[in-house]
Amino acid sequence: VPITNIDTSYTATIGIGSPPTDYTLVVDTGSSNTWVGAGKPYKSTSSSADTGSRVAVSYGSGSFSGKEFTDRVRLGAGLVVDKQSIGVATSSTGFTDVDGILGIGPTDLTERTLSSGDSIPTVTDNLFSQGTILSNLVAISFEPTNFQPVTNGELTFGGVDPSKFIPEITYVSVTNTEPAKNFWGIDQSIRYGDDTNILKLTAGIVDTGTTLLLLATNAFRAYQQATGAIMDETTGLLKIDNFESLKSLFFKIGGTTFEFTADAQTWPRGLNSAIGGDQDSVYLIVNDLGTPSGQGLDFVNGQVFLERFYSVFDYTNKQVGIALTPYTFVPTNQVPGNPFEFSDV
Repeated sequence: VPITNIDTSYTATIGIGSPPTDYTLVVDTGSSNTWVGAGKPYKSTSSSADTGSRVAVSYGSGSFSGKEFTDRVRLGAGLVVDKQSIGVATSSTGFTDVDGILGIGPTDLTERTLSSGDSIPTVTDNLFSQGTILSNLVAISFEPTNFQPVTNGELTFGGVDPSKFIPEITYVSVTNTEPAKNFWGIDQSIRYGDDTNILKLTAGIVDTGTTLLLLATNAFRAYQQATGAIMDETTGLLKIDNFESLKSLFFKIGGTTFEFTADAQTWPRGLNSAIGGDQDSVYLIVNDLGTPSGQGLDFVNGQVFLERFYSVFDYTNKQVGIALTPYTFVPTNQVPGNPFEFSDV
């Protein structure tokens, strides 16, 4: 399923109903309800059924509430789900230029979102239970870009796309630590350069619905001190004057250490205007989670992290996979002479 980078999110075009109406939905592994109505209104068709339940979900930034329907959902060629639960928003906040969310987080995240008290199978669950895919998992490929919108991502339901990653995939079990274990939570440690520990082994989550790489406040401050970056009040991001001095971050996940290069730590220069920045500045994509470490959710590996690593979310085995990609080490964001470096977004 092709997905589109719209700057701070990736979206999928999903058909709902018979005949289908296309909706633009944010791809979100950090939540599990699929819903529409933030932009384009829901259109009831012959496959639509009102369940009589109310549904409501709050997010880190935004919320929606409305009615639950079941309907036919077309994710892509050969990927059709019958009687998928769909939230139809009567009110929503925090969503612009999209119609809602495609929730592909763990199924348990849907508990207590319905007035009936039932949990809701995700689209991945239903593709598997209805025999459309052989494995209950979804794999995700993002790619860095200096211009947008661009359709440069991919969802693979039921398997992985070998052309999108460099073997092998490192799989780790979902963490046992609350509250990260309720999400696609993993344990990892983070080091800056050769010897500056930023975050000891701790729990956090992998979340396509978060744009930045977020660290617990004390870890973020350690990163800021190590890099010498200053907070830019206009963008809300760190800004660094000497990009050449920026060192790699190293994420230890399972038995594998993944290098997150200096270039990967920067916001794409060609998209500076999209965040209110000036075209000549270098902004960093590491930001403050807003809580100290030790709270059970000490980091969020968001979109900018996943643009450098392939990810697999396995419902059956309750595990997350991470792998290198052809873009892991490619300097795309700040490379001199990049044809999109000063594009007008």
